[in-house]
Amino acid sequence: MEIEGKVKLIGETQTFGSNGFRKRELVVTTDEQYPQHIMVEFVQDKCDLLNSYAVGQDVKVSINLRGREWTNPQGQVKYFNSIQGWRIEGASQGAASGMPPVAPMEAFEPADNLNEEDHDDLPF
Repeated sequence: MEIEGKVKLIGETQTFGSNGFRKRELVVTTDEQYPQHIMVEFVQDKCDLLNSYAVGQDVKVSINLRGREWTNPQGQVKYFNSIQGWRIEGASQGAASGMPPVAPMEAFEPADNLNEEDHDDLPF
C-alpha cells in the first residue's frame, strides 16, 4: 500500500529496551477534500530512510498495516494497529495525482481550417 502527501512532521529516532529497538515517526498530510494526517512508523534500519526528507516535501510512502493482540492484567484482550513504513520517495505534483502534466489552455489553438463536408470513416 502507499500513502501520498506532504510531510508535516519528522520525529527524532527513539531507542527502547536493552536490545536497542529503534523507532522514528513521520506524519504525512494527504491532499484530498478532507486531508488526513497519517502517522507512519519507521523501525530499526528503516529509521535512516527519513534523513534526506524535510517538512513540506511531497512524498510517496510504501507501508504495511500491522496488528497485534495484548492481554491486560485483568485478562481483557485488546487489539492495536499500526502503520509501518518501509520505503519513502519524493513525489512531484504531477506524479502524486497519477496524471501527466497538461499544457496550459493557451497552448491549444482552435482549428480554423475545418471543412464540415469532409467525410471521415470513423465508426462513431
